[in-house]
Amino acid sequence: MDRIKLTYIIAVIVIMLFIAFIIFVVLMYNKKQLLYLKEQQLKEAEHQNQLLQKELEKQKSIEQERERISHDMHDDLGAGISALKLQAEFLKQKAEDGDLQNDIDELLKTSEEMNLSMREMLWSLNSGNDTLGSFIDYAIQYTGNFLKKTKIKLSSESEDIISETPISTELRRNMFLCLKEALNNAYKHSQSNQLKLSFVQKDKEFIMKISDNGVGISHENAEGNGLRNMKRRMQEQNGECQILSEGSGTQMLFRTTV
Repeated sequence: MDRIKLTYIIAVIVIMLFIAFIIFVVLMYNKKQLLYLKEQQLKEAEHQNQLLQKELEKQKSIEQERERISHDMHDDLGAGISALKLQAEFLKQKAEDGDLQNDIDELLKTSEEMNLSMREMLWSLNSGNDTLGSFIDYAIQYTGNFLKKTKIKLSSESEDIISETPISTELRRNMFLCLKEALNNAYKHSQSNQLKLSFVQKDKEFIMKISDNGVGISHENAEGNGLRNMKRRMQEQNGECQILSEGSGTQMLFRTTV
């Protein structure tokens, strides 16, 4: 009887040792699998870091090229346009023929327009302007210059703007082109004498609003090429353009994420 009990106890011990061995093998296998997965994750993370580093270097190279082009344009084209303007002014002083003076006035006007266009391109190329604050400052400055020779008075306001908020060059450019189109429409069609620029930031949402006190937009002009272009530009930037006009003034809202 004692021999049977001893045999039973030995059998139980052997079984328990076998189970313990199985558990040990499983644990070691799982540990190796975890180590393997961690190694793979580290390799993947290192690969992603390398790709990110290459992308950052590429972006930096593009920005440096933009800066170089910007400086070249400023030095070469800027100097050339200034020289052309000075020569035209000198010729105007010497010219006695009225028609010739008118032609020179047109030349001066063209050179001024070229100078303004060049400044816009330089602003677009400069990566240092890829912030919300820079865009708002330039938008107000441009609007003031645009309306300077008109009867339209400008006012502006900003609400909860974080100036350092980064925006892409493409978004900045499209928002600016929408602003130009809206100003051109207000000048040509609104018959207003007041225009207000409003800028609002709500978390990641940015709103630019252009309001005038003119006659509003007629149904015939509600879907003109200019308005369609503004809506298309904003849609391409995952934003929207809304036009509110009820006969007494017009509000144009440009909404996007930053």
